[in-house]
Amino acid sequence: MIPEIHIEDYNYGLEDARIAKYPLEERDASKLLHYRDGIVREYVFRDLPSLLPAQSLMVFNDTRVVPARLHFRRETGAHIEIFCLEPIDPVEYNLAFAATEHCSWKCVIGNAKKWKDDILSLYNPDGDAAVAALGLKAQLVSRDGQTGIVRFDWQDGSAFSRVLELAGSVPIPPYLNRESESIDAERYQTLYARVRGSVAAPTAGLHFTDRVLSEIKAKGIDMETVCLHVGAGTFLPVKSSLVSEHPMHREPFVVSRDLLQRLQERKVPVVAVGTTSVRTLESLYYIGVSCLETGKPADVDQWAPYTREYPYSTQEALGAIIAYLDREGVDKLVAGTRIIIVPGFQFRLVDKLVTNFHQPESTLILLVSAFVNGDWRKIYDYALANEFRFLSYGDSSLLERPAKSV
Repeated sequence: MIPEIHIEDYNYGLEDARIAKYPLEERDASKLLHYRDGIVREYVFRDLPSLLPAQSLMVFNDTRVVPARLHFRRETGAHIEIFCLEPIDPVEYNLAFAATEHCSWKCVIGNAKKWKDDILSLYNPDGDAAVAALGLKAQLVSRDGQTGIVRFDWQDGSAFSRVLELAGSVPIPPYLNRESESIDAERYQTLYARVRGSVAAPTAGLHFTDRVLSEIKAKGIDMETVCLHVGAGTFLPVKSSLVSEHPMHREPFVVSRDLLQRLQERKVPVVAVGTTSVRTLESLYYIGVSCLETGKPADVDQWAPYTREYPYSTQEALGAIIAYLDREGVDKLVAGTRIIIVPGFQFRLVDKLVTNFHQPESTLILLVSAFVNGDWRKIYDYALANEFRFLSYGDSSLLERPAKSV
């Protein structure tokens, strides 16, 4: 049964002054709130390794943010901003980034009403020779409100990834209320970012430094990665009062067979770094159910966890995915999820969560509330009362799922 949840019950007072507009000079100098068994304590992020059990498995999202915001100009002088969301032709990220002449993307289009059917030229106000040499053009293939399919053409033979590096800017969150700056190219990216494809950073990972990662490894904590490409939908507010009316966007993810095997056999706590890692890991059960019932994986529907009872164990579900991969002769699961995690969700894989402080009335607040059995206000009240910094460049928390949680 789909839960009846009113988003206004997940509001709190967040003044603009509490939103961190820039990162701290040192990544691991941020505050760290620790929530365990209803008790809140305060640390510094570099203390994180000491708070984790030596026998645990830590899962990171190694997606990499791409400079996906491009600025064009019509012959009339009107400026059009194009924000690349996901590739359409070629549909695979790697192939789209490797394209050397043209490719098409689903995009958010700023000032869309002023773009008719003309072909746009890249805006290059500084006259950068390398940018000019690209000869980058944009043509509107189709439109759907503020989004559309855009075809890009360029002429110097560069891969599209190089085109974005030269001509694009980092799509920092809109609530920062500023343009992206040079510091964002480095700091709105995790140290372990590897696979290009996100238009928003998995921000829980921004606090990790080589020092913290080395201490985690030295403690004997196993570290693994998944890859979920974060879409622009992560910034979309819940506009309807009833959460059941809010559509979740699809996000593609990849999980290795080795990690699936480790999760199936696990005997230690799983620590997810970020809500994207949680969404990936918790989606695996429902992918496994699809493998059990249809013989193959299918994308996870938004409300799949709530609409029926599931008779399978987590080990059975993961085993079904592994069996499917073995039949297909592949070593990784490639799938997608629209899963929404709200109070009442049954967590099957994640025991501890490293995450930042999220926007009021957001799906991420719902996830946090589900994770701590509704005790989210205690956590946020403490953070507000103790000068924690909020949102993407803000401070962090380590949340432990209560033992009584289902």
